[in-house]
Amino acid sequence: IVRLAIECMGIEDKSQRIEQFFVKLDELLEITAKQLCNRYNFQKTALAKQFPLLMSALWSGCENLKPNDTIERVINQGTLGIGFIGLAECLKALIGEHHGESAKARKLGNEIVKFMRDKCDAYGQEYNLNFTCLATPAEGLSGRFTNIDRAIYGKIKGVTDKE
Repeated sequence: IVRLAIECMGIEDKSQRIEQFFVKLDELLEITAKQLCNRYNFQKTALAKQFPLLMSALWSGCENLKPNDTIERVINQGTLGIGFIGLAECLKALIGEHHGESAKARKLGNEIVKFMRDKCDAYGQEYNLNFTCLATPAEGLSGRFTNIDRAIYGKIKGVTDKE
């Protein structure tokens, strides 16, 4: 979400900047949900005999699968997670403050997370699978993303200026 916000920073009008951010976020969430479903559709074709340890007790009902049965009936209990990192930096890029600095930023941060959560709920209904929205510190990934964004966009105060 930080990269999406950075891409919108050049839009002078703040309401248009935020609107464009949500358009970009919506597009990215759609791609992500489709990719997760594609991965699930591939994984569900695997046979129980390929996963003897996992079939011993991990999924409810796995004991009822025969070795040549696909694992679809048991992996559909799992969760397809759409995660995000960098809400504070995203908000700094969008409005110049993060959720700990102003009520306005906190409100927008809540709107962003709610938007993502609502989209995950809609994907759950659309695909009949369990989707969730996850906030994660993702320490290794966040550093990598920050380095990439810094290389592309330079140092942006409060956004890409930290390790």
